[in-house]
Amino acid sequence: MKHDVTRRDFIRQTMMGIVAAGMAPQKIWASSPGSIPKPGSIPKRVLGKTGVPVSILGLGGSHISRIKDDGEAVRFGRAAIDAGVTFLDNAWEYHDGRSEELMGKALQDGYRARVFLMTKHHGRDKGTALRHLEDSLRRLRTDVIDLWQFHEVIYEDDPKMILAKGGGIEAAEEAKKVGKVKYIGFTGHKDPGLFLEMLNSNFDWDAVQMPLNVFDPHFRSFQETILPILLKRNIGVMAMKTLTGGYLLQVEAVTPREALTYVWSQPVSTIVSGMESWEYLQANIEAARTFKAMTAREQKELLARTKDAALTGQYEPFKTSRRFDGWVGRKLHGLD
Repeated sequence: MKHDVTRRDFIRQTMMGIVAAGMAPQKIWASSPGSIPKPGSIPKRVLGKTGVPVSILGLGGSHISRIKDDGEAVRFGRAAIDAGVTFLDNAWEYHDGRSEELMGKALQDGYRARVFLMTKHHGRDKGTALRHLEDSLRRLRTDVIDLWQFHEVIYEDDPKMILAKGGGIEAAEEAKKVGKVKYIGFTGHKDPGLFLEMLNSNFDWDAVQMPLNVFDPHFRSFQETILPILLKRNIGVMAMKTLTGGYLLQVEAVTPREALTYVWSQPVSTIVSGMESWEYLQANIEAARTFKAMTAREQKELLARTKDAALTGQYEPFKTSRRFDGWVGRKLHGLD
């Protein structure tokens, strides 16, 4: 519970930081918390070899279940879709399945056909992975998941467990063969070296989700180490931790708007953003709709401003500590 409170506090700080940084405050509608963003479109990019165009802003699945009222959470998810968000993120373990259940409700009445649906799982062996898949399909109220990802490849033995005979990879191959999932990927936020192990396997990955932000190029960098490989192989790239879980707000060298713009200026397909307030949703939608790429010079100058703060990983604690690691993985590896 302490871990959840910490992350929630950081999200709130992030939202307030975005408003303070001038992310279209005149359109955030702070005076009316229940206001719905105007319907419209958001720029799209193709998700690698899948060939599917997805919105450059994705809706993070964990945060939708932090909205206490189910009806309001469903309304929130549908409002994001109506506003142009077509990429939806989730995971089997988020809030003991409530996140997937709420998203499943939101995707009724024709909304499922309008989105690219991704969810993640912790199935390191075939049996567990297949059980997680059936749970996710039931909760999401769908016959097929567009992108199914191995969640949190962050422990040294994760690649070996997933790729072994009888490992989760066999479940992925089977699920894809029978049409329960369309594409397969993996995620992680700890060490690019673990990603290299996954990418050096014989499996033909469709997509990868990883931390990308203004601090990452300076410390244990996914952008420098992994991104070039993904682009060469035409593997779809999903960015997360773009505001470093809120820690970015402690550094005056960069604003949240600059941080998002920097990541969108990289060859990523989408940014997965955790949003649980109408103000935060509106601010992110406005940022996506008005995005203009940074020049190479602007990016270089921004990285120069953030270098000193980034060198030790202090503001990317998801790389250096266990504070951001999910409970399922911790339990599986004997940490809880």
